[in-house]
Amino acid sequence: MSELLSIIDVVPARSSKSSTVTPHTVDSPHVSSRSTNSIPTVDANVSSSSLEALEVEDGGLNKTRVVVVILVLTGVSFLSSLTNGFIAIGLPRIASDLSLPAHLIIWPSAVYPLTISTCLILAGSIADVIGNRNINLAGCALTGGFILACGLAHTGIEFIMFRVMQGVAVALCLPTSVAIVSRSVPAGRSRNIAFSCLGFVQPIGFSIGMVLEGVVLDTVGWRFLYYLSGSLCLALFAVSLWALPHDPVIQGSILTKLRNEIDWVGAFIISTCLAVFSYVLATLSDSVDNIRHPVNIVLLVGSVALILAFILWQGRRERLNLPALIPNSLWRNKVFTSVCLTVLLTNAVANAMETFCSLFFQEVQHISAFGAAIRILPSLVVGFCIQLTTGLIIHRTSPFILVLTTLALSAGAPLLMAVISPRWPYWYAAFPAQLLSPMACDIMFTIGLLAVSEGFPADTQALAGAVFNTVNQFGQSIGLTLLAVVSAVVTKKTEDQGKGKDEALFLGYQAGFWTAFALGVPACLVGGFGLRHMGKIGVKRD
Repeated sequence: MSELLSIIDVVPARSSKSSTVTPHTVDSPHVSSRSTNSIPTVDANVSSSSLEALEVEDGGLNKTRVVVVILVLTGVSFLSSLTNGFIAIGLPRIASDLSLPAHLIIWPSAVYPLTISTCLILAGSIADVIGNRNINLAGCALTGGFILACGLAHTGIEFIMFRVMQGVAVALCLPTSVAIVSRSVPAGRSRNIAFSCLGFVQPIGFSIGMVLEGVVLDTVGWRFLYYLSGSLCLALFAVSLWALPHDPVIQGSILTKLRNEIDWVGAFIISTCLAVFSYVLATLSDSVDNIRHPVNIVLLVGSVALILAFILWQGRRERLNLPALIPNSLWRNKVFTSVCLTVLLTNAVANAMETFCSLFFQEVQHISAFGAAIRILPSLVVGFCIQLTTGLIIHRTSPFILVLTTLALSAGAPLLMAVISPRWPYWYAAFPAQLLSPMACDIMFTIGLLAVSEGFPADTQALAGAVFNTVNQFGQSIGLTLLAVVSAVVTKKTEDQGKGKDEALFLGYQAGFWTAFALGVPACLVGGFGLRHMGKIGVKRD
């Protein structure tokens, strides 16, 4: 904590001589989802509770409290990602202990990103109206409770339902964490580091979760880690009650604001679309033959129709000068659109690489789960260093140079794994692939989050966080599904030709790595052409 304190800028304390809070207006040519972005002037004779509620806008957090805020916000993301690592390694044992039917084996891992993607936009919109603190606190408490519940589950169905609710709870935390950082941490190095922390704790949590699960699975059992993680999350909730800054006092009726300031129809359309499409992706990742089922075809066509309906609805809201969830005009900003596409593609590659490398080590090279986790560990170390370094230097350098360099390097990771031989030592290709794999994804998390948050007005920062995290989650789902489908098709075709299981698996995974490389190339093109005019971001403001 002392190291983090040394690199966080001091947040100026509230002056005792100040008699008013100066109105602050954020101009944005891209978004107009509220009638005004001004924070009204407040007289000096307001109550102490009102002054406390305005501490975010007036910069009343000292350096220690800023660090604590960052730690509690990142802690919840870390613990949630930790449980995903538990699932990645321990799912076969969990399924056996809970008598989970074979046709439901993918759902403990699939329902979590599905529910997060579905709920993020709506959670961010509501938080922007009624306040980020309370929504985040509720999400933190519920996350801890449902992680504990997973450890207490007696049946497979119970476990899946608790994972569903954990995803909903985390969806309350992710966008509000972005908004709280944007409003309580000053622009510049402090905020850049905070956003970097929000980024690197997710892959770190996942990787550490895999290692821990591999260690305890045959000793104290998988339930112990859920008890520990849930308890730690509830402890973070207790700290958050003190640490998280209060929101400005809401003027007027909350119900009226919820009714008038949220695009409920748009939220319903996009949430339904994401839920349906994520479900189809999950079924395809289980078996490519599922696309032949009539119900999945109908759902896939329906999700495409909902996307078109959402675009038309947002255009209508803009023409009528009504609050729009994600205005169509926002996508005319080339930098914003390029950032979102690049984040989607880099997350698709990085997440799929982590999963398929683990499968390659275990299924093709017949290394234990713990050994596979150790071999993936270098990507964790590189990711940590990249995220922290990005937060420290992004305000002083050109983001375009950073993005283009890391995109080119990371594209080499799946290429190395695509040409690998199972007989090669780890150091020949697999090790450098682990070093290169996380670079672009981790750089783009910080740069993308800064760019997206700066593209939205100050009063819709939770929605900005929701949009970014939705793109992030969606990219992970698309990448994993696409590689799973390609790998399954090639493996089955190879087996039908009479070749052995190990060779068929290897050729299937090899095809998956080539697919990941094919996703990395357009990411380089989008980043190279779309972000070449991107100015400096994360710069400290007066």
